[in-house]
Amino acid sequence: MSRHVVTLIPGDGIGLETSAAMQRVVAASGADIEWELAKAGAACAEECGTPLPFATIEAVKRNKVAIKGPCTTPVGTGFRSVNVALRKTLDLYVCLRPVFSIEGAGGRYNDVDLVIVRENSEDLYAGVEFEEGSQAASDLIAFCKEQDAGAIRSDSGISIKPISITATRNIVRYAFDYAVKHGRKKVTAVHKANIMKYSDGLFLREAREVAKEYEGRVAFDDKIVDAFCMNMVIDPSQFDVVVFPNLYGDIASDLAAGLVGGLGIAPGANIGEEYAVFEAVHGSAPDIAGQDKANPTAEILSAAMMLDHLGELEAARRIREAVRVVYAEGQSLTADIRWATKSDAPAVGCTEFTDALIEAMGKLA
Repeated sequence: MSRHVVTLIPGDGIGLETSAAMQRVVAASGADIEWELAKAGAACAEECGTPLPFATIEAVKRNKVAIKGPCTTPVGTGFRSVNVALRKTLDLYVCLRPVFSIEGAGGRYNDVDLVIVRENSEDLYAGVEFEEGSQAASDLIAFCKEQDAGAIRSDSGISIKPISITATRNIVRYAFDYAVKHGRKKVTAVHKANIMKYSDGLFLREAREVAKEYEGRVAFDDKIVDAFCMNMVIDPSQFDVVVFPNLYGDIASDLAAGLVGGLGIAPGANIGEEYAVFEAVHGSAPDIAGQDKANPTAEILSAAMMLDHLGELEAARRIREAVRVVYAEGQSLTADIRWATKSDAPAVGCTEFTDALIEAMGKLA
């Protein structure tokens, strides 16, 4: 077994606790990981003048693989998301979110096993925005009027939604390649092409073209995003691999997580041609930071995805099996899962949950 050097970005809030728990579990799995610590997040912004220092970007580039805890993002004001900055800087065009049922996690269903593939680089998250009252916004409003493209109120803030042939083909092809590699049977493209004919319409058109390359190997269909959400609530087992433009994928992946127990158990990864950054997808929960109340499952399962990526398949398997054992036993679960399962049993903290997970791992063959 070879040693892997991985950049660890603990983040802030509960990220410090969940990252420490994840490190303990990875060590117990038998994988040989050397961690290179790097900073990002709100606390880092106060200390370094930026939420994402150049040194952190360079550490990820050097090691090719990173895992991060949650980073606080201001709502409405302040710096843009660290996650978005990482994706853009490192060209991490794929957001990969596996969603699966875990017995004892409080999910609404016990048969969910799907994978969300979200385009990460454009759509409304491209960051092409014009502030209300700015000259640029006024010019754009005037241009749209001149082109008879539609009326925009003069007191509007404006965000542009670019969807390109290049990015669409890349993300849809990734979804199909993932399906082939992992023995999945169907890819579903989700869109709003009935309304946004030049952006979502392009996404659907290009998805259909790429799907032709996989005929006979992987089935293909498409869903309008509102119908997809309804069908997810009715019967999520009908979906296998689902590919989205950026914004819809962000919303739908959290919806899917809610069906299996919540963001506390939802792993994720951001992947590009050269680099991969794995992360728990929940927030930094500053209200409980430092109180040993956090659920580290999402970051631990993200680490299992990272180990798969590194070729440490046995270590990843042991982590996932241990998670299933601890949840099924139901004796050492954190407060969010007690709430989700409506259990009156006492909740345990992050440390005790991690102890139970490591003990379960030690008993696995």
